[in-house]
Amino acid sequence: MSFNIGLSGLRAATKDLNVTGNNIANAGTVGFKQSRAEFADVYAATVLGTGKNQQGSGVLLASISQQFNQGNVNYTQNPLDLAINGNGFFQVSNNGALSYTRAGFFGTDKEGFIVDNFGYNLQGYTVDTNDQVMEGVVGNLQIRSASQEPRATSEMKQSFNLNSTNNAPTNANFSPTDPASYNSSTSTNIYDSQGNAHTFTQYFVKTGPNNWQMNVMIDGGHPQAGAANFAAQSYIGSGPQAVLDAAVAALPADSFSTNMEAEVQDLIDNHGATEEQVVAAIARIGNSSPITLNMAFDSAGKPLPVAGDAEGYFSANPDGTLTMNPGMWTPSLMNDAKPPIAISNGSTMNPTGMQLDMRTATQYASSFAVTAVAQNGYTTGELSGIEIDDTGLIFARYTNGQSKVQGQVILADFANVQGLKPVGKTQWVQSLESGEPVRNPGRTGTLGAIQAGALEDSNVELSDQLVNLIVAQRNYQANAKTIETESAITQTIINLR
Repeated sequence: MSFNIGLSGLRAATKDLNVTGNNIANAGTVGFKQSRAEFADVYAATVLGTGKNQQGSGVLLASISQQFNQGNVNYTQNPLDLAINGNGFFQVSNNGALSYTRAGFFGTDKEGFIVDNFGYNLQGYTVDTNDQVMEGVVGNLQIRSASQEPRATSEMKQSFNLNSTNNAPTNANFSPTDPASYNSSTSTNIYDSQGNAHTFTQYFVKTGPNNWQMNVMIDGGHPQAGAANFAAQSYIGSGPQAVLDAAVAALPADSFSTNMEAEVQDLIDNHGATEEQVVAAIARIGNSSPITLNMAFDSAGKPLPVAGDAEGYFSANPDGTLTMNPGMWTPSLMNDAKPPIAISNGSTMNPTGMQLDMRTATQYASSFAVTAVAQNGYTTGELSGIEIDDTGLIFARYTNGQSKVQGQVILADFANVQGLKPVGKTQWVQSLESGEPVRNPGRTGTLGAIQAGALEDSNVELSDQLVNLIVAQRNYQANAKTIETESAITQTIINLR
């Protein structure tokens, strides 16, 4: 019996040494969870059971239990390195075969899919065509590196204060080049359908107590000046009258086209204007013709609803905002002429128009100041970086200052993590004992937070493992001594004569 007991002790000590050695070998393995050899004593059983004086029959390995306590989190310079601070596992897919890991070595493959260092796809919630996260739809996460398409401005919000102590300008004839013809001005960039930036400028003119005139110009001219200039340029060589007729035909039938036609026609009829002079006159009139709206404030300095303009460029909305109506602005760029002339660039404004929100404007006895301005247009952008927040949302940053959600990393948890089956590569798969995975974003329920640019170290404590190594070695030696002693006793009996 002692031989078997000692032999079981040797086997147990060997198992203990193997588990301890594996822990030590993986002390530097990211996401590794140490194991612990758990033993149980053995008693021989008979039909009548075991008596109270039953001798033990040795030891056996009851279980190798993995310890899923938290490892240290070390920060790296790679934004796709991920660590979990708390409960949960990353879910990865190898052609549909799911496994779970705490090792957050992630990067991208040639198609932009996020993969670990074995090529397994990181999984999470994907996004739809509108870049909205589809919660519950789990798939392979992908970083799309294509350029971000431009967006034409459809909304602009402003907060500003007009100085109530201002007097009417000394020059009653407004001109954007004459500061004496207006009290204050501000400019904001807006964007057309091709992502070109344009300067939206507002000139404020005090016209009386609580009353102001707002003159709007885009790129230093009338919103339709580019259309008139382009048409005029296209008819150079056809004669002055043809140049004027083309410019007028390109414009809506409003005061801008009427004034242009009257003034330039006078130059042709009474001053013999040449084509070049006609083109210059059309450009000059476009650069001095704003869209005019009247603004009013109540006695407390709060804005009253703006009625829009008589020409139909701006319409009033029931909520107090304004809308520049679709097609009422022709985006332009400056050509190489001396001096440059604004020419339509072939793009368009937002097809739904552009909303202008000035409901937070004030008229107080303080200097003119713009306190907030925002618009939702932008130019094209190239991918410049990736950010992942603690819930797993993946944000792509672009060179145009915009960001876009590319998906959301999910974490999986199990009712019995001890029941997970290790399959190597610092990965586990579910088993009958572990139960089904529960998948949610980070920081949901008992799930931990996801930390980007970081990796979780192995949770092996080397000092403890070295002590365990000594203990296992002593156990092995002691069990070997048991066998040696039993052998000596047996030899003594054999030697009896």
